[in-house]
Amino acid sequence: MAATNINRVVLTGNLTTDPELRNLPSGTSVCKLRVACNTRRKGASGEWEDKPNFFDVTVWGAQGENCARYLGKGRPVAIDGRLEWREWETQEGHKRQAVDIIADSVQFLGGRDDSGGGGQSNGFTPRSDVPANTDDFQTVPSGGGGANRPPADDDIPF
Repeated sequence: MAATNINRVVLTGNLTTDPELRNLPSGTSVCKLRVACNTRRKGASGEWEDKPNFFDVTVWGAQGENCARYLGKGRPVAIDGRLEWREWETQEGHKRQAVDIIADSVQFLGGRDDSGGGGQSNGFTPRSDVPANTDDFQTVPSGGGGANRPPADDDIPF
């Protein structure tokens, strides 16, 4: 029995250009993204250096239309998809090959106005409109007073 093959890609990075949206003659939308992801390596001097990797991503249908509408250069994204290898011949007769990422889902990271720069880590700043409620956190008295007794069923958190 043959083993199951897995073709899965998960990456986060920043867009290097604005998305390019096209419509096929069939009416299907296709959006092209270019995503940069850094890899940290020690250089010849022993210092850590960021090496950028660039990936071409294709997003089909309504999700691609949303990418073109709401994303821009510098915006951080998370991509979940698969690799696809393609081959073609140039007009001069040279054979070319490329590996693209076909996105199954694209998550928009950061805020709508974030461009990925400004000293923030990947342009993502977690925000919450809900203030933290600390009423549930009560101090536990220290000392003896029943410390050896097992907790009641109501005290177990699961």
